[in-house]
Amino acid sequence: MKKAIFAVLMTLLITVTAACGASGDNADNKNTGSDKNLWSQIKDKGVLTIGTEGTYEPFTYHDKKADKLTGYDVEVMQEVAKRLGLKAEFKETQWDSMFAGLNSKRFDVIANQVGKKGREDKYDFSDPYTTSQAVVVTKADNNSLKSEKDVKGKKAAQSLTSNYNDLAKKAGANIEGVEGMAQSFQLIQQGRVDLTYNDKLAVLNYLKTSGNKNLKIAFETGEPQTTHFAFRKGSGELVDKVNSALKDMKEDGTLSKIGKKWFGENVTQ
Repeated sequence: MKKAIFAVLMTLLITVTAACGASGDNADNKNTGSDKNLWSQIKDKGVLTIGTEGTYEPFTYHDKKADKLTGYDVEVMQEVAKRLGLKAEFKETQWDSMFAGLNSKRFDVIANQVGKKGREDKYDFSDPYTTSQAVVVTKADNNSLKSEKDVKGKKAAQSLTSNYNDLAKKAGANIEGVEGMAQSFQLIQQGRVDLTYNDKLAVLNYLKTSGNKNLKIAFETGEPQTTHFAFRKGSGELVDKVNSALKDMKEDGTLSKIGKKWFGENVTQ
């Protein structure tokens, strides 16, 4: 009797163990294979889900008149999705949560002026779709600032926690702390400071949309910085498809056209 009970128990144990093993293998395969099949899943669904801030003008923000998500990054990604035969669906997320949302598969890709330096081991990236660098802005009638060596001893309005403040200090400028770019421009026009360092794309957009003729870009400085769409590691064919669309957009002038709309010039190179 004991032998019979023991045999039944062993049979049950083996059956349960085998079932758990199968379940675990299937789950693992599903998890490790999901991004390998990501492009197929997206194509079947017909929707590309995109993480973006929606508060970062002029790249991704809400137009106050139309209350509609818009911006350079939004338009570029909408065109990419269109060329892939997909609907672009944006999920607005705070920057601090952006990569966590990507990791948790809340969206397939991030479109938010992402730099890849220091992130290459954790994520996949598209080819660059914008190139920018630091610029020095001064009054339109100021011809004394032509290169980095002319900054020494001049007064620069800078946000104290920004990388641009570090550039200004390194060049030997005397720093006047401000809250942001708008205040910097105001102080320059008032003659209280000589210059400010800032991002070229942000400055170009401001000059284009404001029509302000009192300011100008004196010169560009520093190493060019590229931005990319970010994907989960192993996104494979999806990255290839996006890159193919970007390549076509560059070759037929569409990417340049979008850049000129937002910044007044081609910002892809």
